[in-house]
Amino acid sequence: MSRYTALYRLILALIILFGLFAFSASFTNTHKNTTKKKIVSVLKNNIDAKVDLVYSSLKTNRFELPKQECFDVALKGFYALKDKGLIKSNILTLIDFSMSSNLKRLWVIDLSNNVVLFQSLVAHGRNTGEEFATNFSNTPESFKSSLGFYVTGEVYNGKHGISLKLDGLEKGLNDNARNRAVVVHGADYVSESFIKNHQRLGRSQGCPAVPVEFVSNIIEMIKGQSCLYIYHPSIVNNFKQNKSIS
Repeated sequence: MSRYTALYRLILALIILFGLFAFSASFTNTHKNTTKKKIVSVLKNNIDAKVDLVYSSLKTNRFELPKQECFDVALKGFYALKDKGLIKSNILTLIDFSMSSNLKRLWVIDLSNNVVLFQSLVAHGRNTGEEFATNFSNTPESFKSSLGFYVTGEVYNGKHGISLKLDGLEKGLNDNARNRAVVVHGADYVSESFIKNHQRLGRSQGCPAVPVEFVSNIIEMIKGQSCLYIYHPSIVNNFKQNKSIS
């Protein structure tokens, strides 16, 4: 066998070995990616199943249940925020701004015992809409409501009496809440009598205002770094992309 033939065979062998190595690496990466996708899919299915189970097992305590789509988004966000250590309490306050302001669209839910603790009327901002909330803003002096996830802050006595500060957790969506003085407080325009006289609930300057007679009880239930979520269908995809939580 000539020297050139031996060299040719050596080169050919090296090419085959390189090809096998490349194929093996490609197969390994493909396998890893497939495995990763399967794990993500399993985790997603597990969280969906967990959320469905919590919703189906909620004890209403004579109150109505929130819509499941609204609850699902709120609970998934609650779990994510709890994992990050941004909330401490197992109380979830859910406000559904897809509903008429003439309906009780605020729920306080105890997730430790899977029970609805309270349901109430709640106002939206004066520039957010009339009976229905349609326009939202994070801008100071906009007098509009801000959507998304919040953590409850300090309890204090202000011009509206006992009130509860809120910190928005979503950049660009509600993170100006504290600077805007968006808080939970009581208001006399949040009442059945106001609805009867004006055909809609009264409106705030952007705060989730609640009935005066219930404000102390509501604040007592939700204080202590609990999660408050204000829902509207227009922002559901924003959270699903998981890009906005601080």
